[in-house]
Amino acid sequence: MLAWNSNVWGKLMGPYGTGENVPALLQQLIQNYDQEIADELFEEYLFHQNTIYTITYAVVPYLVQIACSIKDPEVRHNLFITCGVIEASRNDNDVEPFPADWTALAEQVGASICEEIYSEYIKAIHEIALLWEEVFAYAYTLEDSEKRYVLVADAAYRGAHQVANILMTFVDEYIVVCPMCKQEAYLWPNDRHGCIEAFAQDPVFEEEQEAHPVIPIDEFLDVEQAMLSERVAMIDEKELTRDLPYLAGEVDCPSCGTKIEIWRALLEHF
Repeated sequence: MLAWNSNVWGKLMGPYGTGENVPALLQQLIQNYDQEIADELFEEYLFHQNTIYTITYAVVPYLVQIACSIKDPEVRHNLFITCGVIEASRNDNDVEPFPADWTALAEQVGASICEEIYSEYIKAIHEIALLWEEVFAYAYTLEDSEKRYVLVADAAYRGAHQVANILMTFVDEYIVVCPMCKQEAYLWPNDRHGCIEAFAQDPVFEEEQEAHPVIPIDEFLDVEQAMLSERVAMIDEKELTRDLPYLAGEVDCPSCGTKIEIWRALLEHF
C-alpha cells in the first residue's frame, strides 16, 4: 500500500483537489474508527456523482484492511458497502497495469507507482469480497431499506457491475427504453396487487394514464438473475423478492406495443 509519508498522495486527485490530507484521515480511522470521519473521507475525497478518482484507488486497500480486522459487524457492513459502491463505479473495462486515463499521473509519479496502486486496489477488492457471508448474516437483521446496498456491493465484487448499477440507480421505479420507438417506459410497483406495471409517462406527473401489465417469469434462467435471486433471499429483501421476476420478464411498450425484454433493457442503461 502507498506509504503514509509518500509525496504521491499530493499528486492523487479527488473530486475537489489533491489527496494530501487523506493519510491523516486514514490514520484516525485506523486508530479509532469514527463513522463521521469515514463519511467525510468518502464524500470529500473518494466518490462524487458515481465517479471515483485516483485517490480512491490508493485509499481502498486501507479501508479493506480495517474491514478485515475490525470486530464490529456494523463497521464491517458499512465498509463492505462503501468499497462495493466504489467498485460498482469503476470502469470494468480497465485493464492492468493501470487505467488508460492515468497517463498523466504516470508521467508525474512513474508507471511503477501507478501499477502498484492499481494492483493493490484489485487485491483489496478480492479480499473484502470474501466477507460477504458475514455481512449478509448481519444484513438479514436490518430493515429492508438498509439491505439493497449490500446487494449492490456483492454484485460489484462478483464482477456484475451492470447489475450493481441497476440496483444502485433504480429504487422506487425502473425505466427502460423501447428498442423500436426509443420511448421510455416507467415500471412502477403496484403495492395493492403485489405486481409491477408499466406506464408511458412518469406516474409521478401523470397519474391518470393506462397501466400496462408486466409479465413475470416463472423461473430464472439467466445466471446473474438466479444468483441475485439467491442473494436476495439470503437477506430477505422483500421488495426485490417481489420485483425480480418482473424485471426478468417482458412488457409491451406502452407507446408502440413492441415487446421489451426488461432485463436486457435495464442492462443497456450502463
